[in-house]
Amino acid sequence: MSERKKVYFAGSIRGGRADADLYREMIEYIKETADVLTEHVGKKDVFELEKDVTDFDIYEQDTAWIRACDFLIAECTCPSLGVGYELAYAEHQKKSCHILYRANEVSLSAMLAGDSYFKIHPYEDRGEVFPILEKILAEEQS
Repeated sequence: MSERKKVYFAGSIRGGRADADLYREMIEYIKETADVLTEHVGKKDVFELEKDVTDFDIYEQDTAWIRACDFLIAECTCPSLGVGYELAYAEHQKKSCHILYRANEVSLSAMLAGDSYFKIHPYEDRGEVFPILEKILAEEQS
């Protein structure tokens, strides 16, 4: 039996929490076959969890998790400077990066859409997310 892959899940925290429930559902789905290093991204009380943590500590922990992960999955419908930075850092670390976003609601940043390194997965509604995740997880497990 092979070792479970480690996934860095990226989603907006300070940029907006409108998709927090979706993040939680995505994380739970990913956890069925892989370990998610950033489960807190899907928690409603993330601000409470991080209230005593400095920005420096968050930076150090998140960059360590990116270095430790096997690949990154980012939900980018809600624009986030942090998620953009995480994607660039992961690319620099040569980690496989998958970006999901609702194409019917937003245009993906040209800096992401124009970078051929990223694997972009547009979708229209929640029902399309889990088959996309299934494909990503199967690809990354091989």
